[in-house]
Amino acid sequence: MKKSLFQFITIIPLALLLCLTFSCQTLTEKAETEAGALSDEDVAAIKTAHDAILQATLASDLEATLEFYTEDAILIMEGIVVEGREAYKETLKALSKASTTFTAANITIAEIDGRYDLAFVRGTSSTTMRREGVPKPIQRTGKFIEIMRKKDDGSWLISRSIVAID
Repeated sequence: MKKSLFQFITIIPLALLLCLTFSCQTLTEKAETEAGALSDEDVAAIKTAHDAILQATLASDLEATLEFYTEDAILIMEGIVVEGREAYKETLKALSKASTTFTAANITIAEIDGRYDLAFVRGTSSTTMRREGVPKPIQRTGKFIEIMRKKDDGSWLISRSIVAID
């Protein structure tokens, strides 16, 4: 009898400890969700935006490309800082005037994370361009990190972008 009473007394704290452990895990997962972690829909919308940017770039559709950037977007690439959507528009127009056309583009997203209406995207990119007067295609690869902001309609826009060309 003493032995089973002792076993009973030692099992109760162990059972309580297990219950608390699993409850805390559930509470932690719940807290992360309530802390505004990105939903599957947010991640899908971010990926969709990147696919659309590629298509707009390949189609040389300047206006469609610009729609994926906030008005105050800042882009940093090859030591050049472009501040604002209008300045980015002028940069793209200059490429167009130099008879530069993208013939291939690819983005590989390595990571997407964020909270509420703010996300970051990290990945690699590759582009192939043709420029008038240059006999061979120009190929570039690089790495990028972006900060994106969620609009009220659920779409995501690039707010900050840093591209490091290899």
